Amino acid sequence: MVLHRSARPVHVPPLESGDRLTRAEFERRYQATPEHFKAELIEGVVYVASPVRTFHGVPHANLITWLGVYSAATPGVSAADNTTTRLDMDNELQPDALLRIERGGTSTISEDGYIEGAPELIAEIATSSAAIDLGAKQNAYRRNGVQEYLVWQTFENRLSWFRLQAEAYVLLEPDAEGIVRSGVFPGLWLAVSALLEGRMIEVLNALQAGLADPAHLAFVEELGGGT
Repeated sequence: MVLHRSARPVHVPPLESGDRLTRAEFERRYQATPEHFKAELIEGVVYVASPVRTFHGVPHANLITWLGVYSAATPGVSAADNTTTRLDMDNELQPDALLRIERGGTSTISEDGYIEGAPELIAEIATSSAAIDLGAKQNAYRRNGVQEYLVWQTFENRLSWFRLQAEAYVLLEPDAEGIVRSGVFPGLWLAVSALLEGRMIEVLNALQAGLADPAHLAFVEELGGGT
């Protein structure tokens, strides 16, 4: 009679900030963590997020509202909140918000439901993470071809909108009306001061003006949403 030893449970080490891991090992450890645990792999280094406070949560909700209205009015464009994004072998991030073109864009959805490749626009809320969002993370987004990158530094109450030009991020400035206009998503207009001051009706009014602009209507037709 052959006696079989019982299999010992495999211990999976927890994710800890500063760990240097491959993406495969990062995913293995992440899958063993509790729900609502946020960690990112940035340039091969693990960053574990702190608990979310209102300094982050309220601006996050306002940013998602703005992007969600745009995607609702633009068939073929989808918004996502805190969605795992596999950029490359050293970067698996969870952007606070993003916009992507669903067909013919620069990212796809994997069989297991993650985003692979670079979404056209990514936005991050930076509280204690500003050094990361404007450092290693920004470099990863730039190198992987994220066309537009927004960083809202909530402690400084400053929003920076970068556009990729000649492989470098260039800071966009509001026009005379205080509006920044996306170069990738026609009609995506942002009243920056209104957003920073929490005047969301003004933010949405500016966005509605952008959605009525002929450039946005032509973009919808191009994506096939006007038929």
